[in-house]
Amino acid sequence: MIQRIGSNLPLSQVQNVASEQKTGFGEYLKNALNEVNRLEIEADSLTKKLAAGEDIDVHTVMIATEKASIALQLTMQVRNKAVEAYNEIMRMQV
Repeated sequence: MIQRIGSNLPLSQVQNVASEQKTGFGEYLKNALNEVNRLEIEADSLTKKLAAGEDIDVHTVMIATEKASIALQLTMQVRNKAVEAYNEIMRMQV
């Protein structure tokens, strides 16, 4: 997120923007994997509740399951591209 830092922002917001810019790719990747894991756990929990006969809407369970599935597929594609890029770099002649 890009925000203009000016004199009209309180000091706490300026510090928050500055701390957001310090996070690197590793931290971004860690947060993304944690989010994928959270979606998987939520989908699993809703599925178990539906199977147990609790009053859960089937649509809610299906949406949560699809979100988790799409997030996992995206994660796998990013991993595949990273491995492919690594292999390409290793094939380069110095």
